[in-house]
Amino acid sequence: MTLDDILVEIKKADNICILAHENPDGDAIGSSLGLAHVLRETGKNVEVLMRKVPQNFTFLPGFETIKEESEIEKFDLTIVVDCSEISRVCPDLIKYFENASVKVEFDHHLHNKMFADYNIVNHSPACCQILVASLDYLDIPISKDAMTCFLTGIITDTGGFKNSGISVETFEIAGRALNQGINLPNVYKSSMLTISRGKFEIQKVAMSRMEFFADGKISYTYITKEDERTLNLKDGDHEGIVEIGRNIENVEVSILLREQEKGLKISLRSNEYVNVAEICMIFGGGGHIRAAGANTSMSFEEAKRALIREIEKRLK
Repeated sequence: MTLDDILVEIKKADNICILAHENPDGDAIGSSLGLAHVLRETGKNVEVLMRKVPQNFTFLPGFETIKEESEIEKFDLTIVVDCSEISRVCPDLIKYFENASVKVEFDHHLHNKMFADYNIVNHSPACCQILVASLDYLDIPISKDAMTCFLTGIITDTGGFKNSGISVETFEIAGRALNQGINLPNVYKSSMLTISRGKFEIQKVAMSRMEFFADGKISYTYITKEDERTLNLKDGDHEGIVEIGRNIENVEVSILLREQEKGLKISLRSNEYVNVAEICMIFGGGGHIRAAGANTSMSFEEAKRALIREIEKRLK
């Protein structure tokens, strides 16, 4: 199960589907669109299927080609990107994976279920970085449009090149993008800094509720479905809120709880030493050492107490 084997499958396939995790972020979107550009340039029919795509990524080449469903029931090849287990794909889209003749995944999460026929998994800073390295190995050209998408995924998943785990290769890819004429500052601004009015308003709400525990080493806040309705939030407007707490002096772990249709979404971020992926695994989730998430049926207060208890065990 090597990259060479995957190339053989790609060459045999006519119709290819690309999926990513539910509530896609910059790395999921960048990986999907970047790979789609590359495969279309080899003559393949490629469909990127996603739901609830944040509108701040409309600047990406090919964003308008993203679909919520396909008329094709059985693809020759389905590729899942930036996803540690197939259950993290939108439930309505999993059928396009299950029905595919050949299944491939590219991922960079610590705990991956190796759920495809071919699994390319390593702990890179971003899934986009794995894809660039894989395409280089296969000697497949990466166009300016594709590299713009891959660069966006790398920028967003590294927190703007500030998270731990960044490698020399990360900056080499950024250098390649510059050499291709990509405006890196514009990509950074569009993907990391520009926010909607709704996102600004929900950030204010979340900050007004912020509490601190363990001598200021833990920050906690939450947002409700009522908040989302009142402020008429769009997909992705909640992104980045958990980072606000992490950026506060002396905070090691930031907690955000977000009410969903069923239960709560847990988002954790850490700064220096707490492994939040380990904590989220206790709640049935997972992720990266410094950025992880999970879902829970607990109430806000129950989840808050349980998370603080687990985090406190790991504080220095």
